[in-house]
Amino acid sequence: MPIRSSLFEPSGSDPVANAVNWITDTMLGSVAISLCVLAVAYVGLMMLTGHLSARVALRVILGCFVLLGAPVLASALMGLISQETAAPQAYVASPNTELGPREELPPADYDPYAGASHRSD
Repeated sequence: MPIRSSLFEPSGSDPVANAVNWITDTMLGSVAISLCVLAVAYVGLMMLTGHLSARVALRVILGCFVLLGAPVLASALMGLISQETAAPQAYVASPNTELGPREELPPADYDPYAGASHRSD
């Protein structure tokens, strides 16, 4: 009875890598944005009432920039370390000269509130 090689090969996905990717996506996604919004709102409220200095407020704002810009900062630092990978070039769309001027649009005659003022007493 031959032994199938697929029994000894790992499956296509690595569970540890999947877990790390999930945590990274969660912490740098909507959770991070929500935390930054709450932190900035709290800082604004505390500064409005006079209970917070500008230095602490700037630290919170800088922390939000670092948290939300972490992927960009990490790729920039990795680019400095390894010079083999070139920075991605920004895409510049060429202007489309084939289109002519836009034709005149008809006037908008629709008024959703036109019948709202009619009383039927």
